[in-house]
Amino acid sequence: MISLYLSIIIPILLIVAAHSYSVSPSASPSHTISSRKAFLTNTITASLAILGTSPSYPALADDPDEIIDCYFGMGCFWHIQHEFVVGEIQLLKRKEEDLTARAGYAGGSKAGSGGRVCYHNLAMKDEYGKLGHCEVVNLKIPKSSFSSFCDIYFSLFDQNGDRPDQRGDRGLEYRSVVGIPGGEKSDLYPLLLAAADKSPVNVLVGKGNDPDAPRNTYVMDNKKFPFYLGELYHQFHDGFARGEDYPASYNNIKNNLEAAGKLDDTSCPFV
Repeated sequence: MISLYLSIIIPILLIVAAHSYSVSPSASPSHTISSRKAFLTNTITASLAILGTSPSYPALADDPDEIIDCYFGMGCFWHIQHEFVVGEIQLLKRKEEDLTARAGYAGGSKAGSGGRVCYHNLAMKDEYGKLGHCEVVNLKIPKSSFSSFCDIYFSLFDQNGDRPDQRGDRGLEYRSVVGIPGGEKSDLYPLLLAAADKSPVNVLVGKGNDPDAPRNTYVMDNKKFPFYLGELYHQFHDGFARGEDYPASYNNIKNNLEAAGKLDDTSCPFV
């Protein structure tokens, strides 16, 4: 009944409204198109209002301001989290309470008991390495900023394509990965490749539980290989290198976000 009504009333409204609709001769083409879109939208909305029905519009798949989840890993996550926090502040102008960089684990094909993934612990429960995961930092950023964060990521490798801790931390727990929705099939993938082309690092397609591969980073589908939040004591930690101590204001972000209910601890055993 509604569809029948719309098929009759909308054409009538369009014809009637068209007589009163005009565009200034001086209007630009973009303004004209925008005005026509608004005109059509208002006409349809008015029709639906008569029926007491709200219009439904499809989401824009290519919205550059769409917030996406992505993660980056390259060795120890302490140093990487700091670099991406700086990126959030400088590129996105985010305040402390809006920071999204979180240390954790990803890249493995399964989780442990209760869906958790944990750091090395005395109980040897659900350890991330045994589950095939590596250390990563997860972010929630505008899609339009993804390229900029890729540039930050690849700038952290040296001129040989080695990560900062290449000689110390080794093994699949420290492999380099980038997780994006859809992996190599994502429309973000070409942007990742473009950023990698400016560095000596190669991009491989991750299959899960991948081995450490120096001078290579794996692209992962973060829907298939999701992020698991790391323990509270790993968040906003000083760097791994000697003398890499960050200001107390950085370390205190952990406590402030926890107090605000924006950062939770895990159920993992303490080391």
